[in-house]
Amino acid sequence: MRRHITITMAIVIFALTALSSSAQSILDTPRPSQHASVGQRIGITDITINYSRPLVNNRKIWGTLVPYGEVWRAGANENTTISFSDPVTIEGKPLAEGTYGLHMIPTVNDWTVILSKNHTSWGSFTYNQSEDALRVSVKPQAADFHEALVYEFENVKPESAVAVLKWEKMAVPINIGVDVNQVVAESLKNQLRTGARYTWEAWDEAANYLLDHNLDLNDALEDSNHSIQVEERFETLMTKEQILDKLGRKEEAMKVREKVLAMGNPLQLHTYGRQLQIHGQQDQAFEIFRVNMKKNPDNWLAHSEAARISCASGDYDGAVKEMKLAANGAPQDTKGYMEMLVRRLEAKEDINRQ
Repeated sequence: MRRHITITMAIVIFALTALSSSAQSILDTPRPSQHASVGQRIGITDITINYSRPLVNNRKIWGTLVPYGEVWRAGANENTTISFSDPVTIEGKPLAEGTYGLHMIPTVNDWTVILSKNHTSWGSFTYNQSEDALRVSVKPQAADFHEALVYEFENVKPESAVAVLKWEKMAVPINIGVDVNQVVAESLKNQLRTGARYTWEAWDEAANYLLDHNLDLNDALEDSNHSIQVEERFETLMTKEQILDKLGRKEEAMKVREKVLAMGNPLQLHTYGRQLQIHGQQDQAFEIFRVNMKKNPDNWLAHSEAARISCASGDYDGAVKEMKLAANGAPQDTKGYMEMLVRRLEAKEDINRQ
């Protein structure tokens, strides 16, 4: 009888404990280690870290609360997770897009960073090495004191960033890289299967991205032709001319350029020439400027182009005269910039180098 009562009491205690735990996990109440999220975009790739922030709370952290040589959840509560919208590299090693459980094995000198295919567990208690997607080794660094654990993105560059865990007086950097051009090129193909494909702007933008970043010029030409099919206009023809020129198809490029020059208004021709200058094609830019000057001799933009040509030949007096005419005729919101160019020319500064 006594044994039966003991078993019954144990069941009741277990049930009450389970009920209590269930209530704590279901209700939205404050946690000692609060949830946080941090994100960073590299190119068009989104990276997000979700984690909980334990406090130091006067405890000895490294080697005690977080033992050396054991798998640690890299935060608190549920799995710390890191998500990538596109393929990336972690410390130079490739990793597919997706969401991963983030774990670490700290030691005194080196840390192992683990990205697990399982990202839905509670902490690292059920961590299984067979589920690893990637392991890399990183070097911990001394840092300023942080009471609450935090992840930050530092050293952000066009194709990379460093995700850094900081807690107590320790920082753990993880280098993340993205092949931005490859990701964008693949993304453009998918984006052009949406409603954007029915606009000339989308095809023209795709063609210009491939052109500007020295990617597949045949794909760029195909996109440009699509853009012209939607609407033949100055912008679409200008893109095609530049692609043909870069492909070395000079005769075809010249025929398209003739159409471009015939269609262009003063601002379009000026913008075309300035783009050529920016891409280091000075002679071709001046050719466009001369066409604009001939077609629109009294336009303020034509005077600014005459100033640039005079500057290139070392005729600063002539350049100043033409730029003053441009400044006098320029729209009010542009006068300040033109007057600045006048001052630079008066100082005999080459305004074509910018």
